[in-house]
Amino acid sequence: MLRAFDKWLIPYLCRQRSHPRKPIHVFIAVCDHFEPLHASNKEGAIGRLKSWRTRFPEMVEKYHDSDGKGPKHTFFYPTEQYDSDLIGPLAELCDKTGSEVEIHLHHKNDSPAGVEAALEKGKDDLLRHGLLSRDAEGAVRYGFIHGNWALNNSHPKGEGCGVDHEIPILRQTGCYADFTMPSAPSSTQSRVINRIGYAQDLKGRLALDRAENAKVNASIRRRENTDELLMIPGPLALNWRKRKWGVIPKIENGDITGANPPTLSRLHLAKKLGISVTGKPEWVFVKWHTHGGIERNFEMLLGEPMHRFHESLGGCKDLNFHYVTAREMANLAHAAEDGCEGNPDNFRDYCFRR
Repeated sequence: MLRAFDKWLIPYLCRQRSHPRKPIHVFIAVCDHFEPLHASNKEGAIGRLKSWRTRFPEMVEKYHDSDGKGPKHTFFYPTEQYDSDLIGPLAELCDKTGSEVEIHLHHKNDSPAGVEAALEKGKDDLLRHGLLSRDAEGAVRYGFIHGNWALNNSHPKGEGCGVDHEIPILRQTGCYADFTMPSAPSSTQSRVINRIGYAQDLKGRLALDRAENAKVNASIRRRENTDELLMIPGPLALNWRKRKWGVIPKIENGDITGANPPTLSRLHLAKKLGISVTGKPEWVFVKWHTHGGIERNFEMLLGEPMHRFHESLGGCKDLNFHYVTAREMANLAHAAEDGCEGNPDNFRDYCFRR
């Protein structure tokens, strides 16, 4: 199994190191492929949500970032599994904790009309619960993670999507940014790694492999172009601190699980990758992903491993860190493109507001 090394290893080894000005600000977002119905019935899913509603608010109250804000979570809910009995409690949890819900979609052998209809329905379903955001003109906007990693039909065998030109459909239905990558070890992994950029309206995986860097002083044109989509990836690297058989480095792909919880070591590795807007390397974006609707992961996310991580973060007196939602992360990326200076906390609602 290549674990997608053929897609990303050479770009990783040939990457350029940045040397940002001080102080560095690190934005931490947990983007959750939240599927409470996975391997469960509705009763079990309601029980899983009860655990979140009981335990997560306690964590938010207990820990604080450099702005005095508690941990945040972004639930990318599979809208093809919409159930008001599940989304209602999730919306209440978000209102209580400052967390947010965005769109996750699984589909296959689809058509452009089919995916557009599914996205519009997903928006309507979430809007009924007061979720999603709006731009300055009042249009509904949403963040997106593609089910089965197959954004823009990027799977080599065409599995898990079917729509070669998905990028403009996402943009035209209100998507403000995609948070799918990295997908390694999946073969859908893009060759562009550890860079905030814009996917182009090209066929299949070419859209991802030819993504162009987001840059300071280039955002207005980008935001107006409905054939390009902002992509905010998580880290993808070799982790030499964790080795198989004590020799082979493991892959750091930003996936936080019960077996691989977040740690300061993982955060520092992601920080060193310098995922940022070109021209503003002092704002570093760390997007982790997880599957928090299942017990083996939410016991980590709500339990001792995550408490330990937040406690260790609070002990880093020289680290400016900011808990953000996916929406806030996209807003900060656009503020960086516009060359904004000062306290990043001022730009959490820069373009899109709840």
